[in-house]
Amino acid sequence: MGAPRKAWGVRSLGRSTFKLKYYDFLDKEPKIDGLVVIEGTDSVLAQRALDALLDRLMPADMRALNLEIIDGPGCEDLARTVADSVAAMPFLAERRVVAVRGCERLRAQPRRDLWAVAEAIPAGNTLVLEDLFPPNKKTKPEPFGALAGRKALRIDTTVTADTRERYIRETLERLGAKAEPRAIAAMADSDADLGAIGNDLEKLALTGGKITLADLERESLAIEDPKAWHYASALVEGRAADALAIAFELFANDPRGAAVPLVSALATDLGLIWELARPNGGDLPGRHQWRERTLRPLAKRIGERRARYGYTAAVRGFEAVVTGQIDDPRGMIELLTADIASKVTAPQRRTVAS
Repeated sequence: MGAPRKAWGVRSLGRSTFKLKYYDFLDKEPKIDGLVVIEGTDSVLAQRALDALLDRLMPADMRALNLEIIDGPGCEDLARTVADSVAAMPFLAERRVVAVRGCERLRAQPRRDLWAVAEAIPAGNTLVLEDLFPPNKKTKPEPFGALAGRKALRIDTTVTADTRERYIRETLERLGAKAEPRAIAAMADSDADLGAIGNDLEKLALTGGKITLADLERESLAIEDPKAWHYASALVEGRAADALAIAFELFANDPRGAAVPLVSALATDLGLIWELARPNGGDLPGRHQWRERTLRPLAKRIGERRARYGYTAAVRGFEAVVTGQIDDPRGMIELLTADIASKVTAPQRRTVAS
């Protein structure tokens, strides 16, 4: 017999619930009701979100008879299987949990049939749908998160730099390892998925020493070519010739793709310098604080007006590259480098009164 219920009917999806980033879900511990949608883009966080849900919903010793995890695309009659499973009474437990994974790989009709089941979940049980589309992606049929709106607890696994940084610190703690702040920042600012970052950290942690940026540059697959950051650093420090030499080396290896990381790194550096140069500019974000010691003297020398000009020029260059407005990326980088060198980082002339 299952645990007694005050009501064993169909749960209405009309109540207000939440849409939370993954770490907000962990920190805020919102109420978990009948329907949960795990959305976003990262499979590592999706697995962790499911694990966290199960930890909150059901003791491990109750899962054998009250938990069913279904591979959506691999199930022949998915809607019927889910409907039967989620309608079953729990056995000596407060609720039954059914999780359907890989929903983003379902064809249109199975998705529609599954959603019809999701709209009629028996009160007291929980259905979890893993549907790894970006939250705002326009698809037909619509992603389950968009269909649910505020009728479900929605956990967004989309990764940001802040997400990466927290994941990195958690992984380092789990591994009993340490890393230099600039190594952490390089990984956090990359476009790498968390799986690649985790693999790199596990590999580098085996050395037993503190993970340095040099270790990361030598071994990591997770970060962009560090030469792009060396280019930006050289240019904002006033070493334009060195910056161009680095840029030309990148173009030699990747004639069409080198411009994007170069101009992205430059825009990031100039944006940080502009922030520090402002009259009321505060401290840099946590993942960039290790650079403040180097960038603050540059901000004082360059000043707010010139830093803003440089940042704006770099952003415009980035937009021109990614939108295909230019046919010669290397030529654009040469012109941008010369512009920044002459109008931003060159020593200012001082007028001496006669």
